[in-house]
Amino acid sequence: MRIERMITAVDAHADGMPGRVVVGGVPSIPGDTMLDKARYIEAHHDALRKVMLNEPRGYPAACCNLVLPSNNPAADYGYVIMEHVEFPPMSGSNTICVATVLIETGMVEVTEPVTRFTLEAPAGLIEIVATVQDGKATSITLRNVPAFAAHLDVPVEIPGIGTVTADIAWGGMFYAIADAEAFGLRLTPDEGHDIARIGRMLTLAANEQYPVHHPVDPTLAGVTISQLSAPAHSPANDRRNAVTVSTGVARWDAPSTFTGCLDRSPCGTGTSARMATLHARGLLPLGREYRHESVTGTVFIGKLVDEVSLGGVPAVVPEITGHGWITGFANYVVDPTDPFPTGYTVGDIWG
Repeated sequence: MRIERMITAVDAHADGMPGRVVVGGVPSIPGDTMLDKARYIEAHHDALRKVMLNEPRGYPAACCNLVLPSNNPAADYGYVIMEHVEFPPMSGSNTICVATVLIETGMVEVTEPVTRFTLEAPAGLIEIVATVQDGKATSITLRNVPAFAAHLDVPVEIPGIGTVTADIAWGGMFYAIADAEAFGLRLTPDEGHDIARIGRMLTLAANEQYPVHHPVDPTLAGVTISQLSAPAHSPANDRRNAVTVSTGVARWDAPSTFTGCLDRSPCGTGTSARMATLHARGLLPLGREYRHESVTGTVFIGKLVDEVSLGGVPAVVPEITGHGWITGFANYVVDPTDPFPTGYTVGDIWG
């Protein structure tokens, strides 16, 4: 066998959501910021995302992160987040995976019981506070970029379903957030197919009907992800959520394209966006814990720690606490005779 390229990665998950972390085998990426680097990869090296996330090396529910040097003197490392159809500016579960890998492989200086460092995501600087015992990161707390509510209680017309009430909010990505009860859902794992189909329809409809952009960087625009919210299944928690991540391009004229995968974790950016809408309604003050369940029953603990202004838009600074686990170490290779050098997708699970 002759190897055309070899990519070194550490596989991990954050409270259920897989987040592969690439630590070697990728050439230098130009760009002053991680957002610049993400856009360069998208424009010139998108094959990397396909190799890592498409079958046979990838999986519909998986995400991938590329660890890179940061040009920001405040950051210890940078990272670019890759999903199946986009390069998100921020992701809580992916950040937890990256932080866990950096700690447990010794890529950052570790002190016990608390290790602190800063990462640069495409959305901005993310402060990490990790509890560490015997070299294991037992919890990761990240201070996210500011979150804000763009629209509250707006009608979203979903063809074939009807009109539902939704919020549009930024938590590192723009979310459409609606109550699961409006669709007759309780957000249980057996409802996964229906949740993903409705979630994709909600994303597409909200994006078309409510154009949004970040007030500081207008290039960060558009609703690209959705969240359904329901009562918590455990009395210890505040709400349950199901975030649908896109695995392909959806079109109204092709119902089979309304597929995606559910975030297996409670979703860090989704929790941030949800907390921003609650704060905007006066229902979540600074400093109060917000316990958010996933469809798998795992929990992120959120908290709002500050109020700020983003170009005149009121915003809040969220902290998210979750847990990460390393699941494997691998060198992923591409053989020049491989008929699928950048992988493939098949409609049985990808849509």
